[in-house]
Amino acid sequence: MGSTFDINIELNQHLEVHDILNWLEQDRMVEKENAHMLRILAVSEEYKKKNPLEVIAERNWVNTKTDKILTLEFLTRWLADRVELPYVRIDPLKIEVSEVTQVMSYAYASRYNVLPIKVEDKTITVATAQPFECDWQTELSRIHNKEFKLVISNPDDIRRLLLEFYSIARSVHGANTSATTSGGNIQNLEQLMELGRSGQLDANDQHIVNIVDWLLQYAFEQRASDIHLEPRREMCPVRFRIDGVMQEVYQIPLTVMKAVTSRIKIIGRMDVAEKRRPQDGRLKTRMEDGREVELRLSTMPTAFGEKMVMRIFDPDVLVKDFRQLGFSKKDNDTWQSMIEQPHGIILVTGPTGSGKTTTLYSTLKLLARPEVNVCSIEDPIELVEPAFNQMQVQKNIDLDFASGVRTLLRQDPDIIMIGEVRDRETADIAIQAALTGHLVLSTLHTNDAPSAVTRLLDIGVPPYLIQSSVLGIMAQRLVRTLCSHCKQETGISDQAWHELVHPWKAEKPKTVYKPVGCLECRDTGYKGRTGLYEMFRFSPETRQLVTADCDIHTLRRHAIKDGLQPLRLSGANKVAKGETTVEEVLRVAPPPLDN
Repeated sequence: MGSTFDINIELNQHLEVHDILNWLEQDRMVEKENAHMLRILAVSEEYKKKNPLEVIAERNWVNTKTDKILTLEFLTRWLADRVELPYVRIDPLKIEVSEVTQVMSYAYASRYNVLPIKVEDKTITVATAQPFECDWQTELSRIHNKEFKLVISNPDDIRRLLLEFYSIARSVHGANTSATTSGGNIQNLEQLMELGRSGQLDANDQHIVNIVDWLLQYAFEQRASDIHLEPRREMCPVRFRIDGVMQEVYQIPLTVMKAVTSRIKIIGRMDVAEKRRPQDGRLKTRMEDGREVELRLSTMPTAFGEKMVMRIFDPDVLVKDFRQLGFSKKDNDTWQSMIEQPHGIILVTGPTGSGKTTTLYSTLKLLARPEVNVCSIEDPIELVEPAFNQMQVQKNIDLDFASGVRTLLRQDPDIIMIGEVRDRETADIAIQAALTGHLVLSTLHTNDAPSAVTRLLDIGVPPYLIQSSVLGIMAQRLVRTLCSHCKQETGISDQAWHELVHPWKAEKPKTVYKPVGCLECRDTGYKGRTGLYEMFRFSPETRQLVTADCDIHTLRRHAIKDGLQPLRLSGANKVAKGETTVEEVLRVAPPPLDN
């Protein structure tokens, strides 16, 4: 192993604090007095138990070259350069946990604080913060008959992920062993269709409890919005949806997946015995920092067992400042002017997963002052919010949206939220509520804001009721935002800009940004999401255009003339500001009807 420093380091030597201090002094990054004092302290047993990088990072010394703190992350990168090894920030989602945990035992890995992160045909990549310790390499090379490649990683990350990976691998193996020894081998499709009826693996088994706890905490850490448990013939993938994109994170044997699903159904107060019908449930848990999080559960019977999806609702997404959701100043002013009206109906449109729930809940939370009564009817209740009164649709007792709104109207409400306008009956009663002095908020599934008018006409709402009750309509989408750590300036062609803004006019920016990919964004180039909004406020002229034979193109052209900014133009503004890319906007925003 080549090195460019003056200190003589032998192979199989454990780096000590004084070694690191000598190199930092050579690089003129620490003061000699500080280094001398730490050398005296570092002879104690307490310090010898820690990695030398951690010992130095705890001092919070300022780098004498840059005036920045010598953090553990900085010191780890610096060490990698010093010993001429690659630095790797470990991405848990890109590690095949079941593979890497077979390389060495937990006891062996924790003894040397090394973590296998990649297993290939001829090599095994191992993360370490002690690059000169090689006893373990010699021994394991003989066992695996493969070459070991070392990379430098943060010692704290290695220690934390070691415990996490080996714990989940041990739990999955233990649960699978229990199932196998109790006759859990499944041979054919007929048996697979009968999954779970024999109760081969106890859902309260400690291994299963550990897997579920890990799964939920891992999803919170990775900013997942949904967790998918998908049964297959043998190995079942666990996938997270992160920033709108699905990513596989683990594979679990089928027998273990059945027990995991049963465990989640138990804590979600669902019928564990019923596996033939879809079910809905919910559960509340806490993140490691103590914040409460709600999950909405949904099961679906498939050929290999029950598929479960858990949608995660973080209460922190409900914000008071709509600018945080991606509203422009103009959007914010228009929205505020609509929701401040004493009565009328406001519609939010967009496909599933476009952020309608977050917008409506944030709005209701803002409106739910002590002097007003806010009620909602939902199917299902997405997020339990103590600031207002929520009722859930229950079709088994004939409690649908229409009958739910009738009930709410007898509860002396000021503001009503209806989960979705699905039919003529619900639309009629929502409009009647708006005409009798209530502010009504609801959703529709349409491509853009003006199309909501034709949708209401299609389900049979008379034009005069739309004219007299609708305050405005907002269409929205979510686009991924560029990662601030790695985005790079680039140019944009006339053709690409024309495709985005056609048939409207918008000044092309000189520079935009492109996704690159780094460890912070898991090489996607994107981190987080923001909203695109299309605000259609009804003016007196607009109301006159709402007739039985209303032309959507005429209505849309008038709305644009009246100030509506189409979704693609909203996206173009975010592209110009460097928040997202042309490709992202074109992916989610519908093409103009006039194209």
